[in-house]
Amino acid sequence: MSEGTMHRPAQRDQRNQRDQHARDEYRPSRRTSRLRRVLVCAAAVPAVLVAAGCSSDSGSPTGSSTTQQSPSARPSQSASASADSIRPAVYTTLPKPCTVLSKKTLGDLVPEAKSGKQGASDDPEARVGCSWDSLKDNGVKGSQFRWLNVSLLRFESDAARGEADKQAQQYYDKQVHEAASVDGAGSTRSEPLTDTGDQATTVRYDLKKKEGTFKQQTVVARVENVVVTLDYNGAGLAGDGAPDADALTKAAEKAVKEVVAAVSAANKGGDAGASTSTSPSAPASKGASPSASKSASESASPSKSSSAESSSSKSADAKN
Repeated sequence: MSEGTMHRPAQRDQRNQRDQHARDEYRPSRRTSRLRRVLVCAAAVPAVLVAAGCSSDSGSPTGSSTTQQSPSARPSQSASASADSIRPAVYTTLPKPCTVLSKKTLGDLVPEAKSGKQGASDDPEARVGCSWDSLKDNGVKGSQFRWLNVSLLRFESDAARGEADKQAQQYYDKQVHEAASVDGAGSTRSEPLTDTGDQATTVRYDLKKKEGTFKQQTVVARVENVVVTLDYNGAGLAGDGAPDADALTKAAEKAVKEVVAAVSAANKGGDAGASTSTSPSAPASKGASPSASKSASESASPSKSSSAESSSSKSADAKN
């Protein structure tokens, strides 16, 4: 996967992964890696669209995407006065994104995948992400492709923006809406997922591309002031059949529960299923301000994917 595997280079990766797939079967080393990149790009598109909400206003009530309000810029009197009445953020840190899933789970979701690719983040205390992909060659029967991406965004209580969990709630709603509104998606289904953090929703749909039909599952979960977005999809290529969507959904939902548990563990066992905690945990330095959500999914920013896409498409075309 290239620089923005899960986000920014979504389109670049897609084309690169597609190249890899086509070349996996015919010209091992070079073509396999290129095809994989193309496929990753194709698979990452839905995630990029979902991430667009994060890189634009990411749940920010004001809808500001690029202007991050620094503490020093806030009105001192009103900030100090209201700070006492605002409940502190429950979770003050995030786990390392590429370690939130067990080896067994990764083996089930992305068999034959190598180590995860951590996304770039300007504030790892507030937003992080990691992605994995695998391409299983079944010989004359074709190939099976899988792509998995996990992103976490943590919000901090703020006198201007309000309590952290309320900000996370807004961002959660936006993520669910974006996931269910992907252009070109077919057979879209959305349903709540129980016993996962404070709230969770699974969105699934089919997305047809020239490489094949991708079965996409997006699971969004909120646990206190942290929002987890897990994107998982698969496709049968070169004649291989499409994967079972129900099986992919079940695997994705199981995985997101692990991620939620990892968030709790990273904060020394905070209750990952309750939203009533009022422990005055000290806020992290930068925290997760919504306007700063240009984050771990900064790499997924659509605005930066066009140039990456053009270069990848040239390489993909040259190899065809």
